[in-house]
Amino acid sequence: MKLKEKLAEKIPAVQARYKGLIKEYGANKIADVTVAQCAGGMRGIKSLLTDISYLDPNEGIRFRGYTIPETLEALPKREGAEIPLVGGFYYLLFTGEIPTLEEAEEVEAEWKARGKVPQYVFDVIEAQGKDTHPMTLFTLGVLSMQRESKFAAKYAEGMTKAEYWEPMFEDSMNMMAKLPAIAAYVYRFKYYGDKPAPSDPNLDWGSDFANMMKIENLEYRELAKLYFILHSDHESGNASAHTAHLVASTLSDAYFGWAGGLCALAGPLHGLANQECLKWIMGLMDKFDGVPTEEQIDKFAWDTLNSGQVIPGYGHAVLRKTDPRYTSQREFALKHCPDDPVFKTVSVVYKVVPDILVKHGKAKNPWPNVDAHSGVLQQYYGVKEYDFYTVLFGIGRALGVTANLTWDRAMGQPLERPKSITTDMLEKLAKGE
Repeated sequence: MKLKEKLAEKIPAVQARYKGLIKEYGANKIADVTVAQCAGGMRGIKSLLTDISYLDPNEGIRFRGYTIPETLEALPKREGAEIPLVGGFYYLLFTGEIPTLEEAEEVEAEWKARGKVPQYVFDVIEAQGKDTHPMTLFTLGVLSMQRESKFAAKYAEGMTKAEYWEPMFEDSMNMMAKLPAIAAYVYRFKYYGDKPAPSDPNLDWGSDFANMMKIENLEYRELAKLYFILHSDHESGNASAHTAHLVASTLSDAYFGWAGGLCALAGPLHGLANQECLKWIMGLMDKFDGVPTEEQIDKFAWDTLNSGQVIPGYGHAVLRKTDPRYTSQREFALKHCPDDPVFKTVSVVYKVVPDILVKHGKAKNPWPNVDAHSGVLQQYYGVKEYDFYTVLFGIGRALGVTANLTWDRAMGQPLERPKSITTDMLEKLAKGE
């Protein structure tokens, strides 16, 4: 396929550049580590390498150099579609080039050809029971497919390091092709007791997910594509991407890698945050029996903060402005559901809460992130089960993660192994002893 041919064309030059940097400048320092960084989650330490995306504190995420508005504008769409093909976006993540419609459609066609989910995956999910958390079901579905891994099979046969990227690419394509069907089945099985819904051969990857979810409103097909693109990547340092990178650095395959990443995504400080955001909004609306006033939100927000809790969806480790992913979802809502009471509530919260957080004084960034809005749109189109939202995140984030894992193997990135020190050692170093 053209995407794989394009990668084979690009990889040698990137490999040479990567190896040359290490050989010529490997001993040069680019940053110093502070005591706070060592003891505080390695925040801000420049120690990961990726060309897939970069998070600018003021502009937000850039995918291969393109801002979110630039990405959505430049990528090809099918006739009559509002949102670009996710297959074209995947092509961009891998190559750094905006694809033609033909190149985007080729990725979509590959996904269709590879999209049939083995029955044993559904059997594994069913065996857990409907009372199991949807992220557990989804993660087990991904992990169960490891037996299909081309990388694991090729490694067992014996291959050179220069060949590592090819089976990792094949695993990535195969896994991405199946994730929408697995996720849709988790949803239909857990909440409705359904069997897997059939794929529609005429629909693109994102739209077919909406079809398999059995969401009747056709606007949800456009939202699904937008959601997956917006959640696809956020540099390599976010917990799920970093976990997948760490796991795969041992030469584990993409299935092992992304199963590990999904476990990280499931935490409330990462992917579970979108669930917490909507719960807070619905609690706010329940308390005041509908769309609250600015004064009511002010009191509710202060009550939340004074109780020692945070206002979910506001603040970000890197961003210092409103998350452009929030803005894109807000624009979609303004176009398609401006009168929805939950959206109206979110809009008033957006107006009130940043000033409260500034007065509170503990938030470095008082502006909303992507999680503050994603659940609102999901509930509007009927996906009201909060605990499923992180599964949606897991489909989208896999796009960036698998592109990164393929490039990790192409560049020959080594086993990740940071050095630990004891608290006594840290204390002595901090004192200059």
